[in-house]
Amino acid sequence: MNSYILEGGCCLRGKIRISGSKNAALPILAATVLLGGKYRIENVPLIEDILTLLDILRSLGAGVELSDGTVVIDSSTVKITTATSDEVSKLRGSYYLLGALLGRFGHACLKMPGGCNFGCRPIDMHLNGFRQLGAEIAVEGDVVTCSADNLVGKNIFMDIVSVGATVNLILAAVKAKGITVIYNAAKEPHVVDMANFLNAMGANIHGAGTDIIRIHGRHTLSSSGSYAIIPDQIEAGTYMAMAALTGGDIVLENVIPSHLEAVSAKLREMNVTVTAGEDSVRVRVEPGQELISTNFVTSPYPGFPTDMQPQIMVLLSQAKGTGKVTENVWNSRFQYIEDLRSLGAKIVTEGRSAFVTGTSELSASAVRAHDLRAGAAMVMAGLVAEGTTEIRNADLIERGYENFVEKMRSLGAIFEKRPTVAESPAEVGSAV
Repeated sequence: MNSYILEGGCCLRGKIRISGSKNAALPILAATVLLGGKYRIENVPLIEDILTLLDILRSLGAGVELSDGTVVIDSSTVKITTATSDEVSKLRGSYYLLGALLGRFGHACLKMPGGCNFGCRPIDMHLNGFRQLGAEIAVEGDVVTCSADNLVGKNIFMDIVSVGATVNLILAAVKAKGITVIYNAAKEPHVVDMANFLNAMGANIHGAGTDIIRIHGRHTLSSSGSYAIIPDQIEAGTYMAMAALTGGDIVLENVIPSHLEAVSAKLREMNVTVTAGEDSVRVRVEPGQELISTNFVTSPYPGFPTDMQPQIMVLLSQAKGTGKVTENVWNSRFQYIEDLRSLGAKIVTEGRSAFVTGTSELSASAVRAHDLRAGAAMVMAGLVAEGTTEIRNADLIERGYENFVEKMRSLGAIFEKRPTVAESPAEVGSAV
C-alpha cells in the first residue's frame, strides 16, 4: 500500500479538468458485453476500478484496447459467462455483468462483488428482479448463478431506490421479450448515461432520469458505435469542497453544472461563491469571507449525494457554528470519524446523524483511508491541519480519482505519494 504525504495551510487555486464519471463508465463498459460488438468509449477515467473491470472483460474473452482515456472493446468474442476470480470480488461494479451476461446469453455466474465497506449492500433486489423476468437463481457460498431460457418483460417495483438494481434490471430487460417497467427507479445521472448509451446502440428505453423506466425489448442491437462518458459529479464535488475549505478559487472544466446543483446550493448556504458556466463551475472564497455551518441530509439523486458526505464533514469542521449531517443512504458510513477526531475535529454522532462544531484547529497526524470517499476527506483534513499529514491506504482513493496527485499539485498543494512504511505487524495486517 501507499501513503499520501501533504502539508497543511495550502490555499488551492487554479483550473482542472474533471474526468469521466466512474459510476457511469462501469455500467457502460459492462453493457458492451450485452451488445456483442465493437464499441469506442471515450472520456473513460483511468482509475483502478476501471482497469480491474477491463481485466475481467478480457478474462471473458473480450478484446480491449486502451489509449488516452479511450477504450475500444470488442465484445463479439465473449464466450465465457462465468467470472469468479478474486478481481471480481474486489469490485462492486462487477455485478453489472450479471444483467449483461444474462441478457445476452441467458446465463451468468459471478462471485459476490466487493467494493467499499460502509454497510450491508445486498443484491437481493437485483436477483428478485431477475426472477420476475423469468430467471432461475442459485446462490452457493459467495457465487451467484442466474439462468433463463427466455427473459420476458414484467412490471417490477423496487422497495427502495437502488442505482445498482436499476442498472442491472435495465441490462437484463433490453433484449427481453415484451415490455419491462421499473417503478421506484434510481434517477442518478449515471443511470441516464447508461440508458442513453444503450439507446444510441438501438435499445428502446424511456423514462431514465425519472422514477418510472420503460424498456421495450429488442433482440437485435447495433454491433458497433461510439459514445462519450459524462463528467464525474463526485470528483467535481470533492474539488468544490476543497476550494471552499482552503479559502481558494478553483475553476472546474468539463462538468455538467445541473448535476452539481445539490452541492452548489449547499455551498452557497455556507457562504461560498459558486458560479456556473455552460460546462464549468467556479468556486471561490474571498478574503475575510467566513464559512457558515448548515445541515446536510444525504438522499438519492437529486438529493445531496452520500458520496459527498465525508468531504462535507471536514468542511463543517472549519465553519462557524454547529452543523448536522444525517446519513440516509448507508447505515455504516461514519467509520472514518474517529480519524477526524484524532486530528482535532469536534464531532459527536447519534444514530444516523453527526453534529459538527466548527472552527476546530486541526493538527497533523497519521490517519488512514477507510474507503474511497472517506480517504478524500482525510486529504481535505490534511490540507487545513497544521503540519504534515500522512494518509495511509491511499490506493483506495485512486479507485475514484484520476491523476489525483498531479491535479492536487497543479492547484498548489504540497502533496506526494510514497510507499507506506509499516510500524508494526498489526499495521501491516490492517493495510491488506
